[in-house]
Amino acid sequence: MARILGLHSRLRLATGVVLFVFVLGHYGNHALGLISLDAMEAGRRGFLAIWRSAPGQVLLYGSLVLHAGLALFSLLRRRTLKRTSRSDILQGVFGLAILPLLILHMIGTRGLNARYDFNDLYAYLVLSLWYDSPWDGVQQSLAVLVVWVHGVIGLHHWLHLRPWYARLHLPLFALAVLVPVLALLGFAAGAREAVRLLDDPDWVAQYRQAVVLTPEMAAWGYRLYANFINGMVILAAALAAGRAVMWIIERRRMRIAITYPNGQSVSVRPGSVTVLEASRIAGIPHAAVCGGRGRCSTCRVRITRGAGLLMQPGENERRVLKRVGAPPGVRLACQIRPTDDISVMPLLPANAGARDAAARPDFVHGSEREIAILFADLRAFTKFSEKKLPYDVVFVINQFSRHMGMAVEQAGGRIDKFIGDGVMALFGIESGAEQGAREALIAAKAMAANLAEMNASLAHDMDEPLRMGIGIHSGPAIVGEMGYANAVTVTAIGDAVNTASRLEAATKDYNVQLVVSRAVADRAGVDLDAFAADQIEVRGRSAKLDIIMVQSAADLPV
Repeated sequence: MARILGLHSRLRLATGVVLFVFVLGHYGNHALGLISLDAMEAGRRGFLAIWRSAPGQVLLYGSLVLHAGLALFSLLRRRTLKRTSRSDILQGVFGLAILPLLILHMIGTRGLNARYDFNDLYAYLVLSLWYDSPWDGVQQSLAVLVVWVHGVIGLHHWLHLRPWYARLHLPLFALAVLVPVLALLGFAAGAREAVRLLDDPDWVAQYRQAVVLTPEMAAWGYRLYANFINGMVILAAALAAGRAVMWIIERRRMRIAITYPNGQSVSVRPGSVTVLEASRIAGIPHAAVCGGRGRCSTCRVRITRGAGLLMQPGENERRVLKRVGAPPGVRLACQIRPTDDISVMPLLPANAGARDAAARPDFVHGSEREIAILFADLRAFTKFSEKKLPYDVVFVINQFSRHMGMAVEQAGGRIDKFIGDGVMALFGIESGAEQGAREALIAAKAMAANLAEMNASLAHDMDEPLRMGIGIHSGPAIVGEMGYANAVTVTAIGDAVNTASRLEAATKDYNVQLVVSRAVADRAGVDLDAFAADQIEVRGRSAKLDIIMVQSAADLPV
């Protein structure tokens, strides 16, 4: 089943791209009317050379039939419209409206051409829609917009997860607006030119000789149109009846339970819906940036019970899970259809965005790593803030955060968090403990230099220079994304983190700027024997810890 659904998704995308290319070329042909009616006709000949060739017709009409059929299949499989995005609903409504709006146009051009070898020149097209039957012209103008919006939404769903898409979003949006506008303006310009040419007897004679539309041909076209509309009504009624029968059958079949961490449970028929659809049925917030198409990974869940009862992931799901570095037991909620009771835990907040779908390092899911942890804190800042206006306090904090953040990032570290007038940073998450320890010492030296620079720039606003204490320790810690909703960040917890915090506090006792554990110096391969050393007791540790006190971190030999 997963392989079939993956093939369905790829075919729907491929056929949609083919149809979009056809529409883009057709609209470009319309836009040539801004030049002249002759330019439109010249463009038409080149356009039809491609799309009315045998391969072009097979590709075009095969894509049209297959795309429509796959869309109906998706509609039949959908169990709920709850929490469906507005863009998905708009695309679906416009997709259903395309054929009723376009079928008369298709019969009046390609249909008559195929049956009667009718010469459907651009002059015939613009005069019939602009001059002979303006209402049909309004309908076709609406069809231009409906088809274009449907296609653009489809392309957006396909491309908006690409890293480059955000950079080109505005130019692409401008292009999406410009194409149909130029097409409609070109069509109107060509039609006005054709109407003016009706005053030229020679042109009218040539036109009537080239375009021969008999009553028999018109009657055939309108009969075919009426039959198509009747067929669509019958098909819609059959689909509605089929959905009703399926609903009655599903109500009577046995049910399974999908259980969520907060105790909520959804009862569904085995294999009938995906976990994402179950969430929507129950009104449970569940992220799905791509709308449940198996492209973005934001709907991913950890299977806490019943993982062995699920079908193995298909090719598409495996590729997406590999891209985000998902650990075992994690699946895409939009791709799994449980056939037995399972329990799931959504891994991203319901408001997760496209950024959360990007490929991510494996450590965000949680792992134990040897890292270096740095804590830094301004000294006597509470006393300083009591004498300053709130604006001044915020300004100084922001300046401190900027200077310290730059020092950490330039050294290769990661800012964990800013805590008031303090900062916590992690080093070596990906590069290893040795490199991390060296980066932490480099960052501490840069932080000292940046603080001196900051003091110099603020000297006229402060009674005394700002001072800070820095503590650095290295050891095993649990690293991963932690938090809730919008407050989810990559952080670390464990004894090594607590010890680094204690060393920062110890700078007050030793009246130095930096206290670093001997383990950091050893791992970094940096000789700190020139500085004073000591052993201290750290709460939570049975053995004393060897530390090194550095009066000014700017003196570090790194």
